[in-house]
Amino acid sequence: MNLILVDQQDFITTDTIVLYGRRFEHILQVHRAEVAQTLKVGLVNGNSGNGIIISINDQSVTLIVSFLQAPLTPLPLTLILALPRPKMLKRILQSTAALGVKDIYLINSYKVDKSYWSSPVLSPACTTEHLQLGLEQAVDTIMPRIHLKKRFKPFVEDELQAIADNSLKLVAHPYNAHPCPISVDQRSTLVIGPEGGFIDYEIEKLAEQGFQAISLGERILRVETAIPFCIAKLFSC
Repeated sequence: MNLILVDQQDFITTDTIVLYGRRFEHILQVHRAEVAQTLKVGLVNGNSGNGIIISINDQSVTLIVSFLQAPLTPLPLTLILALPRPKMLKRILQSTAALGVKDIYLINSYKVDKSYWSSPVLSPACTTEHLQLGLEQAVDTIMPRIHLKKRFKPFVEDELQAIADNSLKLVAHPYNAHPCPISVDQRSTLVIGPEGGFIDYEIEKLAEQGFQAISLGERILRVETAIPFCIAKLFSC
């Protein structure tokens, strides 16, 4: 945890916070907290800054905080991802949040197991937890937005055009594809399919919306590997 993320519920006065649970344990065990110690803190969807420890007990730590540093610049990317296995999704949420992605659409696909949609990992509490872990790693404060879209065709036909308007439209697909662009550094919309890839019908529907198939090379990568690999090619992040 390179940043202690806090929100309005942690405040007991305008500049004083009290932390319990996971953050308290981390401060105590990893930072080996002491009174008067300064820690890096950030306000969810706000600035980052410093927190000075003013008291510690066996259940909580109290800090005086100030937030003067503006948030990191978001990555100009919308990520559209066929819903992966729950265990993989946890890791993907953390890594994409750390990389600066702020809009993540989780969509259905022919090869997405229906049971994934009932996973507790998709609960707001769980997605927020894993996104927060990514933000803490990257010293970022702006919480990504998660959008759940359970029907592929209505999403592609009725919503995707507006979402991807005025952006570079790409879908990672290894067949009949162009090489992945390098260092475009422009607003982009990237679609990545499930393990095993999109079926032909799904690629055709995406192509109707102007999405160009791109290849990441000869190697077949897991989704959780393909995402940071493609982001690193597209952006100087």
